[in-house]
Amino acid sequence: MDIPAQVALLKRGCVSLVSEAELAKKLSSGRVLRVKLGVDPTSADLHLGHSVVLTRLRRFQDLGHTAVLIIGDFTAQVGDPSGRDATRPTLTAAEVQSNAKTYQEQAFKILDKSKTELRFNSEWLTPFMRDSLLDTLKRHTVQQLLAREDFKKRVAENSPLTLLEMLYPLLQGFDSVAVRADVELGGNDQLTNLLMGRKMQVDAGQEAQVAMTEQLLVGLDGVKKMSKSYGNSIGVSDAPNEMFGKAMKISDELMLSYYELLTDESLDAVKAEHPMKAKKALARTLVARFHGAAAGDSALAYFESTFSKKEIPSDLSVVKAPSGKTLSEIIALAGGAKSRSEARRLISQGGVQIDGVKRTDDSPVSAPPAFTLKMGKHQFVKIELTA
Repeated sequence: MDIPAQVALLKRGCVSLVSEAELAKKLSSGRVLRVKLGVDPTSADLHLGHSVVLTRLRRFQDLGHTAVLIIGDFTAQVGDPSGRDATRPTLTAAEVQSNAKTYQEQAFKILDKSKTELRFNSEWLTPFMRDSLLDTLKRHTVQQLLAREDFKKRVAENSPLTLLEMLYPLLQGFDSVAVRADVELGGNDQLTNLLMGRKMQVDAGQEAQVAMTEQLLVGLDGVKKMSKSYGNSIGVSDAPNEMFGKAMKISDELMLSYYELLTDESLDAVKAEHPMKAKKALARTLVARFHGAAAGDSALAYFESTFSKKEIPSDLSVVKAPSGKTLSEIIALAGGAKSRSEARRLISQGGVQIDGVKRTDDSPVSAPPAFTLKMGKHQFVKIELTA
């Protein structure tokens, strides 16, 4: 692939690129580039929104470059203020370590582990805070930090802005110095942090990194950014059939954005395809990425037999439940909802069937002794009642 083609692939879907000429120059050097992504493990579970930047990082790996994945075990205890209108809660060291373990397991479903350099930024930020912080502070001004839109907004609204938060951009910038990054990736609210890294590298006598920021992936509601708290996300650890079913809820208008940000497929080819066929292909691709090709094929077959042909799967899992339990209790026991209150909402919304008959009351279930329970649009289980 020639350099213009590489640049076109690598910048696909990005919001900001500082700068394209510098990226082309670095690629033309023939060096194996060090492409940095720093992540604060503030959550144990990742969704497809998190995977956008990981997908771009994988593109660099596929072109022969090294991904430098930095787990912000130090900075997660500071709290990234980017895009926030209030102080972000900080985490304990134990919470960070627990989340970091899960993050790595899920991130390596996308990244090539053999081409990834995994680092924890406490390695250099602990001595930095002790030995170099005061000298660094001399080279940066309060005006420089307050030029950030998120900081200006909070000051104008008299919302608390801690000195610790104001240090965050310097800490992230020093990450780039420590690993000698050629390129840094981040979300579109991270640009000022990435540019701080460029400045600090020049101050340290290094060549400035290229800064690339990402679009935010819109969730299944088609309105808000993907977030577990908004109930519009697809988790990278979702079961194959659940992931496939959620992906089929993506609107036709939004589907092209998912293709652009999460795959390398030709967008022109996708536009020429029938929307339903393109959506099934996207859903299969996503399942295959996180669970393997066989799981992708199986999820497609399950969806087509269950929803397209209205058939009940023949290989239902069996859940034993005590007779006399309420329907919401059985649903929660079978994994169709995380709580009884969530199960009751599903029932009231008409999303529950017993042997094909809709149930809208949360009453005790004693008969029949065995039945097929449909929970929502995507989940079927065989229930066997016990005495």
